Amino acid sequence: MAARAWQRMLSGRRLDLLDPSPLDIEIEDIAHGLARVARWNGQTEGDHPYSVAEHGLLVETILRRLKPKAGPVERLAALLHDAPEYVIGDMISPFKAAIGLDYKDFENRLLAAVHIRFGLPPGLPPTMARLIKRADRLSAWFEATQLAGFAEPEAAKYFPRPRFDGADAIRLKPQSTNAAKRAYLARFRQLYLQVRP
Repeated sequence: MAARAWQRMLSGRRLDLLDPSPLDIEIEDIAHGLARVARWNGQTEGDHPYSVAEHGLLVETILRRLKPKAGPVERLAALLHDAPEYVIGDMISPFKAAIGLDYKDFENRLLAAVHIRFGLPPGLPPTMARLIKRADRLSAWFEATQLAGFAEPEAAKYFPRPRFDGADAIRLKPQSTNAAKRAYLARFRQLYLQVRP
């Protein structure tokens, strides 16, 4: 009997993990999954785990502060940058490095399918990818120092210290899974209305 390489989603879609089709991707499945995937392997303070959905919202917020004139495509790509984790979970960076490039290729195929589904280029232009990566790395500082128990001197060894307008105002408080899902869906819908033709 052949091994199953697809996952059934609550929407009823069956996503082939080895050959993902954009037609099998639904934003409700993504938001539902990301709201239930814990960042930092769950090693965060608060009554609720800090979810990948909340992280996506944070990265999009930071991107807007880094580039106030960022267009909706850049902002939507930032929100969706970790979308593959709705099916593969969130692996911490040291573990991804240990697994190697095959994992990254797998993740990139899923992300390309998500991008196509929502009207984004399957591969981002390098300048856009760098901006999103910068916002992603800056988000780690806030998460590390506010939720994951890092003192600032320790965090500074691993993550860039945020230096942009409004950085001092960013305060993180993990939400319930349902609240995180609602917030992620609401932001997606705002941005998608500006992206789709």
